[in-house]
Amino acid sequence: MNFKDRSVMVLATGFFAGYIPFAPGTFGSIVGLSLCFLLSKAKLSVAILFILIFIFFAIWISNKAEKILKQNDPGCIVIDEIAGIMLTFLGLPFNIISVAAGFLTFRFFDILKPFPIRYMEKKFTGGAGIVLDDLAAGIFSNLVLRLGYWMIG
Repeated sequence: MNFKDRSVMVLATGFFAGYIPFAPGTFGSIVGLSLCFLLSKAKLSVAILFILIFIFFAIWISNKAEKILKQNDPGCIVIDEIAGIMLTFLGLPFNIISVAAGFLTFRFFDILKPFPIRYMEKKFTGGAGIVLDDLAAGIFSNLVLRLGYWMIG
């Protein structure tokens, strides 16, 4: 594997978190929490711009990694979880309660994939197929957290 391919794999696997033999998506989500913390300190407009750029980058990297590995949606690619967890916390407070609730909610949606999340995973191929279902899980999680905040007032 050449330097370019190794670089792609470092990024696609969340700096090797995707190679952890159990629950790589969970560990990828944990890697994403550090970006969520940093984004929580930024203006909302900056956070949105960063996440949009990251999403396009994640699709591109995932597509490249899938070709390098010659597998469809390999479990070691976790940059999609990183993108999804960033959407989970977009525009929300970043504290111990929201992090715990958001992390568990995101993993719930990402693992169980209720409609339309599973549909998106199956409908799209390549990098888009890898990333879009996690983005949907992140959006669902963000909405659930917002509903929770609204209910507790």
